[in-house]
Amino acid sequence: MSKWFSFIDDYRNIEKPIFNVIISEFFIQMVNATFMLVLPLYMSRMNYTNEQIALFLTFRFIGVFLLALPIGKFIKGKKLYPFFYISAIGVPLFGLASVAAIHFKIDALIYITLFLWGSMFTFMQIPVSPFILRNSTKANHTPAIALSYSTWSFGGIVSGVITAILCYLNKDLFNEQNILIIFSGLGFIGLFFLIKNPMKELVEERSITHDHHHKHNIDWHLIIKALIPTLIIATGAGLTIPFISLFFENVHHISTGEFSTYSAVASLLVAYAALMVPKIKKYVGYKIAIPTTQSLAVISLIALATTELYSQYSIALYIAIACYLLRQPLMNMAGPMTTELVLNYVGKNNREITSALTSAIWSGSWVLSGLMVNILFRFGFQFVNIFLITSALYALGVMMYYVLIVDYVKREQKGLIEN
Repeated sequence: MSKWFSFIDDYRNIEKPIFNVIISEFFIQMVNATFMLVLPLYMSRMNYTNEQIALFLTFRFIGVFLLALPIGKFIKGKKLYPFFYISAIGVPLFGLASVAAIHFKIDALIYITLFLWGSMFTFMQIPVSPFILRNSTKANHTPAIALSYSTWSFGGIVSGVITAILCYLNKDLFNEQNILIIFSGLGFIGLFFLIKNPMKELVEERSITHDHHHKHNIDWHLIIKALIPTLIIATGAGLTIPFISLFFENVHHISTGEFSTYSAVASLLVAYAALMVPKIKKYVGYKIAIPTTQSLAVISLIALATTELYSQYSIALYIAIACYLLRQPLMNMAGPMTTELVLNYVGKNNREITSALTSAIWSGSWVLSGLMVNILFRFGFQFVNIFLITSALYALGVMMYYVLIVDYVKREQKGLIEN
């Protein structure tokens, strides 16, 4: 049994201040995971159509998209820790506000609160990876980034388990609205770990230099090349991830409580896979690990999507669940590796802006994808068609990551990569 959990040793030496920031991130991601899972179902219960839900959800990503680049430029050469407070307060606060807006069916307020809710994520999402690379030792870079990345999974585990238990106890009392309120309240706990986290934060010397030409010398050539695979995969993900719960409800008729259970199991597998990343990277490297895991994830997504074609048979549900449980860890375990790969590829002088652009790309792509899904639903497209489009984009993105990795290895051999 110890062999299965030997990876824990990779995380023992993470600096305590870094660890506490990651715990705070967990509570933010717990709110995020709950809203991703339950919010579409809650809006459906409030008689909003799939097209309306898709449009509303895009505003969550518009907030991130519009703020990402300005924040990325602003944080360069500044202390990053204060930004985490904004996220720890804003995410749960505007989560509660959005629930109230949906309850009273004030459409304009739904757009505003979801926009602000999404905006608050940028103050954690963008600074956290540069913060880790600045303030932890080189040996802890990969474990700390992997642990930070896995907070989404741990948040999903806790969210899924608690939601399933509450629905089992009393599904009328613990309906979708009350579940969203409960988890928004729990999200404020993240503040405690930020307050108890005294540290002397490091700032890159080159970021505070008076040589303004050097300060603003951004290598756009490297940044664009590094982010092309992210753009492709993010576009595909936006067509699918926000609508997974609706797929299982509409196609396979799974309740909120049931899907919460499967989501929790999937998140557990994702967390385990993400925590294995330091060992996987050590033994097989980027070149094998990233394309292999992502390619298997694409195959799983295709198999998941096509269950809609024979959903009248009971076997379809079991295949869909199995493929969902396989796809989630396979696709997500590459995340910590691609994050470290990209930030090392672009170099220290470009990390903040690259992190910001990554968030902007994900959010902007999801905005466009959400609008596209709205149109596709209006034209009568089924989930299977939309998910297969995602699979095609994923496959292209995997190929582009392989090209990037090959170039990374070449630059590393020439001594051009700063680790």
